[in-house]
Amino acid sequence: MKICVIVPVYNSENHIVDVIRSVLQYTETLIVVNDGSTDGTMEVLRATPLRKKIELVFYAKNRGKGYALQQGFRLALQLGVTHAITLDADGQHLASDIPVLVQKATENPEALIVGARKFDNPNMPRGNIFANKFSNFWFMVQTGRKLPDTQTGFRVYPLQKMRRIRLFTNRYEAELELLVRSAWRNVQLVSQAINVYYPPKSERLSHFKSCRDFFRISVLNIALCFCAVVWGYPIMLLRKIFTA
Repeated sequence: MKICVIVPVYNSENHIVDVIRSVLQYTETLIVVNDGSTDGTMEVLRATPLRKKIELVFYAKNRGKGYALQQGFRLALQLGVTHAITLDADGQHLASDIPVLVQKATENPEALIVGARKFDNPNMPRGNIFANKFSNFWFMVQTGRKLPDTQTGFRVYPLQKMRRIRLFTNRYEAELELLVRSAWRNVQLVSQAINVYYPPKSERLSHFKSCRDFFRISVLNIALCFCAVVWGYPIMLLRKIFTA
């Protein structure tokens, strides 16, 4: 196994260097994808002394987190990487959890490892809890599987399993689609408890737009439910039959 870390970043000039510094304690291959940031993120990335230690992908127009992840996957495969750990650039995911995820991936090399947050955290925004329950329910409907946290971006992707997945969407909701489409391909999904840091509300960085993104997620769920009936469930059954 050759493992890298991919950090998609959009307008995170105040957090990205700290995230890079912490991640580099646990990996020699770090890919940062600057998803068309409009603040000083690119200047910060170019100026940091850590620039020589990272692989930087950037483009001018914001294309969405799903697109950024796919660009990171593409470069990782070119570098000969077999597994990619993804984490967010806002500092909420703790790099100290990387060894735990690596260990879980080592034990389950064909699986997609999905971080699971602790929802009894008193600092967790209430909207996050509702959004996760909403997402978990539809994920179960679309795949017949249960996961405790389908919203987290802290994961380990087996890259060869991701190569042929062509996403319907390129934005925030793409991470949910990756889970659903992986399940349809009978990729094992393994949950691993992780820690999350929630800063004071005044210091939180979030690009989630409640009305717009909730609408996009709802539309995606409708599409995935339809696809689950006509393609997802039948293909899962056929794969089980021919691999039994």
